[in-house]
Amino acid sequence: MQITKKTIGLFLGPIVFLLIINLFNPEGLSSSANAILASVAWMIIWWTTEAVPIPVTALLPLVLFPLSGGLELAMTSAAYGHKFIFLFLGGFILAIAIEKCNLHKRIALSIIYIVGTSVKNIILGFMLATAFLSMWISNTATSVMMLPIGLAIITQLKDNPDTIEDENKTFGKSLMLAIAYSASIGGIATLIGTPPNLVFAGVVNEIYNVEITFSQWIVFGLPISLTLLFICWYYLTRIGFSFKQKEFPGGRAEIKRQLDALGKLSFEEKWVAIVFIVTAISWISRSFILKDFFPEIDDTIIAIISAIVLFILPSKNKDYKLLDWEDAVKLPWGILILFGGGMAIAAGFGGSGLAEWIGTQMALLKNMPLIVLVFLLVLFVNLITEVTSNMALTAMFLPILAPLALVMDVHPFLLMVGATAASTCAFMLPISTPPNAVVFGSGYLKIPDIVKTGFWLNIMSVILIALVTYFLLPTLWDFDAASFPEALKDIVK
Repeated sequence: MQITKKTIGLFLGPIVFLLIINLFNPEGLSSSANAILASVAWMIIWWTTEAVPIPVTALLPLVLFPLSGGLELAMTSAAYGHKFIFLFLGGFILAIAIEKCNLHKRIALSIIYIVGTSVKNIILGFMLATAFLSMWISNTATSVMMLPIGLAIITQLKDNPDTIEDENKTFGKSLMLAIAYSASIGGIATLIGTPPNLVFAGVVNEIYNVEITFSQWIVFGLPISLTLLFICWYYLTRIGFSFKQKEFPGGRAEIKRQLDALGKLSFEEKWVAIVFIVTAISWISRSFILKDFFPEIDDTIIAIISAIVLFILPSKNKDYKLLDWEDAVKLPWGILILFGGGMAIAAGFGGSGLAEWIGTQMALLKNMPLIVLVFLLVLFVNLITEVTSNMALTAMFLPILAPLALVMDVHPFLLMVGATAASTCAFMLPISTPPNAVVFGSGYLKIPDIVKTGFWLNIMSVILIALVTYFLLPTLWDFDAASFPEALKDIVK
């Protein structure tokens, strides 16, 4: 049998678990905390080597935590029913409805058509459309949907006799990278845009019993997303690639042809658009408008109401609804399980005392300048997320940052938010994120193309996220960055 990374990881995980349980007994580490540490070490090995499917690894806490004495089964299993899992569930159902009626394609084509037909504007249009869709539906689904539209545009340029030789190859590389990168960048903007954002909200709720609202996140995420999107567009169209041909022959006509092929706005598209708009407005306005009328209203409640409505509203064919349960089967259940595993880790860190013990081991970092720590933290997460699942990374890493903040006497959000945003900025490798892999399969890109462009975007994203987190986040979220609130201290202890 050939020994592979997966094979090594499969056996190394339980071996390391047993070694930690039996041989690692430092002063101050309780048996329950040691059990959680050993279990998480097993999970990290399986996640990084992908010895088994990533969602399967996320189920390990249900077995390891109770059997090893780390955390009771009732507390562990409760983490898999966390309210943010149902927020994600509602968001996924809304995304399925948008894709089913082809509303996402109409939105994308309309944005591209409005922006214009110059080569740089075409790329900008694709980036705006991709990023906007990625704010609401998965970046994988967004990139898969945008890829054929992009390929059609590249073919249009290639087949046009007025096109300069090989210009379509340069344009093709730039457009493919634009689709991949903007799919990731768009997810930073909203709480449901990418799994790490919800992991952060869930961990904060689990550890501190503090809710991160949709509107609260968008105040931080949207400016970063828009700024990074502009930086990416500027780099791709003015630094990374040089276009000899400024105008796109027939580009607008191709977009118009695809829009015409969709026909008029269908009955189903109209209803889904209404539900989508109402949901988005409700999420954004909930904390300062809806709560006056419905004090118990919550982002999760809004998401589930929208999901239920989609199963009630009729389609043009009166025998069917906008969504049937057969559509819901397409939900990415693996991501929901993975999210539950992340919440179980957070519960284990807090409930066993492991978080407090780790915090005491980080005392050496106390004298490090805060801005340096934020920058190094963002850089570290950015590099690690190139080779591992960003959701798994945040699920493992965020519970560790809470005790670190306690030791340094700084607000935990200053560390946790920067790490969360950085985990989505994986631009350098085809395997870093699904959108990168999707566009790499187009045939227009080689690994050096992604590495070269992605390297500079990684650097720029690290600088941007670190600066915004350090200088603006305390003002945007109204907290004192240099002082860990006493109420949160009590919760962590």
